[in-house]
Amino acid sequence: MKYISVLTGIILWGTTVATAQTKVVPVFESGQEGHASYRIPAVVALPNGEILAFAEGRVHDSDDFGDIDIVMKRSKDNGNTWSALTQVVEYDTKQAGNPAPVVDLSDPAFPHGRIFLFYNTGNEHEGTVRKGKGYREVWYVVSADGGSTWSAPVNITTQVHRPNQPAVNPAYNFKEDWRSYANTPGHAMQFSKGKYKGRIYVAANHSAGNVKHAFEDYSAHGFYTDDHGKTFHLAESLPIPGSNEATAAELSAGRLMINTRNQRGDVKARLIGISDDGGATWNKTYTDKQLPDPVCEGSLLTIGWKKEKAILAFCNAADTATRDNLTLRISYDEGNTWPKSYVVASSGKSVPSYAAYSDIVKITDRQIGVLYEADNYARIVFKMVQLSKP
Repeated sequence: MKYISVLTGIILWGTTVATAQTKVVPVFESGQEGHASYRIPAVVALPNGEILAFAEGRVHDSDDFGDIDIVMKRSKDNGNTWSALTQVVEYDTKQAGNPAPVVDLSDPAFPHGRIFLFYNTGNEHEGTVRKGKGYREVWYVVSADGGSTWSAPVNITTQVHRPNQPAVNPAYNFKEDWRSYANTPGHAMQFSKGKYKGRIYVAANHSAGNVKHAFEDYSAHGFYTDDHGKTFHLAESLPIPGSNEATAAELSAGRLMINTRNQRGDVKARLIGISDDGGATWNKTYTDKQLPDPVCEGSLLTIGWKKEKAILAFCNAADTATRDNLTLRISYDEGNTWPKSYVVASSGKSVPSYAAYSDIVKITDRQIGVLYEADNYARIVFKMVQLSKP
């Protein structure tokens, strides 16, 4: 396995930026292992310490629609080396995408944990679906053996989506007329404590009705299960037109934060929603200008607790002009401030590191793994970030 050593130590946005020397490890590389391109990374850690990396394996080209599989690799040594590729989901010659994995650790029937992998399928490009001329569906598969084998797919579209497509399926005749639909991208999450302990929550987004100016037909939302996948519930849509790709994390006292892309692009920063009831409804929304964003995906994760408050990690391309300057930030006050920053990848170095989509995983209390698209989408790589003391 080839490693690339990268030295980071930059002052950014007036916050403390730590210096760390780590290696960048290739995971999925375009043109290898049966796929022309790999995009949309997602990552989770298993109770035994193994790391599972997921991505869309795009068979013929890099287009967002076409013959797309969901693929996976495994690391048993904290991301230093990775297994050969395995295919988890395929949808004939059409799209299976937006992998959103989460490890259910609270089901007594599976004391060693069970992996849920949520994903979407579609029969047309997003722009065509947005015009009401195609459809998206929502599915999941599960694994009770750490990702070695997977169940048959389960279609949950009628529970978590509201498409007005009676010609496709009479059960899809909803008044809301949702059209485009996508999970996260990145990992889903599970509440670890409190009133909603065990709830699995998947951040998502959809468009509703006819195409509107500045993407205002889009809204973020979420869906969840409180019974380990037996039934699902659709959460309230975020009341911010243009909120799009979303990621969510647990806060204290049964609260949840959703963090979304601003597809309008009028303010190049992340949109935030706070829920007091486990993500079902929204009590507060705002734009967090501490989190600059070029209209791209981001990843949010609860990595610990301090005085009963959630410690959050957030990673995105922290640049208002282009998908670059991938930055990991840490908050010790549930997202009110982000005093620690770590530049994961930035252009202008001796090694090209133009970065876009990413997902993050906790390895230890002081180590966060970042799985991200690098080198202008040529590959998906893994990098460990060593956190400094609070």
